[in-house]
Amino acid sequence: MRRHLNTLFVTTEGAWLRKDGANLVVEVGGAERARFPIHMLDGVVCLGRVGMSPPRMGHCADEGVTVSFLAESGRFLARVEGERSGNVLLRRRQYRLADDPAACARIADAMVAAKIANQRTVLRRALRDHAGAVEAGRQARLDDAQRRLTEMARRAAVSETLEVVRGCEGDAASAYFGVFDILIRRDEEAFRFTGRNRRPPLDACNALLSFVYAMLGHDCRSALESVGLDPQVGFLHRDRPGRAGLALDLMEEFRPVLADRLVLSLINRRQIGPTDFVTHEGGAVTLTDETRKTVLTAWQDRKRDEITHPFLEEKVTLGLVPQLQARLLARHLRDDLDGYPPFVWR
Repeated sequence: MRRHLNTLFVTTEGAWLRKDGANLVVEVGGAERARFPIHMLDGVVCLGRVGMSPPRMGHCADEGVTVSFLAESGRFLARVEGERSGNVLLRRRQYRLADDPAACARIADAMVAAKIANQRTVLRRALRDHAGAVEAGRQARLDDAQRRLTEMARRAAVSETLEVVRGCEGDAASAYFGVFDILIRRDEEAFRFTGRNRRPPLDACNALLSFVYAMLGHDCRSALESVGLDPQVGFLHRDRPGRAGLALDLMEEFRPVLADRLVLSLINRRQIGPTDFVTHEGGAVTLTDETRKTVLTAWQDRKRDEITHPFLEEKVTLGLVPQLQARLLARHLRDDLDGYPPFVWR
């Protein structure tokens, strides 16, 4: 079983990373702030104005540690990684199936059906956590959303074309985010949620969602590359220059489980407040530096939670699930599995 290594997130403006023996050292203003044994890391994520010399990047690459550079909002900028031998036969198989609409639909319908089922579980767990605290009108909205999600999951699971799969995903997103505001147990205006928006996010909740989705995307891309798959060529998401289509495909199953639940917990447990965000000219909302640190700490803690994998029936941490699903997808592409077994949260 693969070990759950750590991802180092560097968020302090002006931070500089250097090597000291077998350690990666973080300096700010010439003073050492932290050091980490590089063999305990699987990635370094630099948010905002964070620097690293080319020799340090090369050292990380040699040690198999990927370095990613993101904007303060979490938007991907660049990535430095070492040589990957991959598996040319696996990738050729991936490319052939990506050109086969029927094969794409078979993989995409499993991913989307699992995503919708996981969205429904988020609603059900929220109701369980706040039993009796939801007024009748809102309860009716939640019940209706659950019925719609159940119907969309069933339709997606037996879809034969990508158009139908994408339609089910869109209808499910409308039902799910249409009641997401009910799951937020705070009355502050700052946390009102009226719908999903991005590029840029226009409110605090969407800023949190976008930021955590960016972290999840980083993990899914790394997982796919580690098993030899090309993260750019997906089955559900259409090819587009600069877009990691397969990483976006893999993310779908985990958005409700890893990201949405985390955002709800941060808000409802009052770990995040209205003053933890910055509204820019034009309406874009971003997280403050301290808020990013709070979210990243919670993100790492969430990834350490243990579950029983529904297909492998083994105890694993949530942070390892993208890696395991990438391996299962690779096994399916090699014809070792009849179908791709998606991750359904229970």
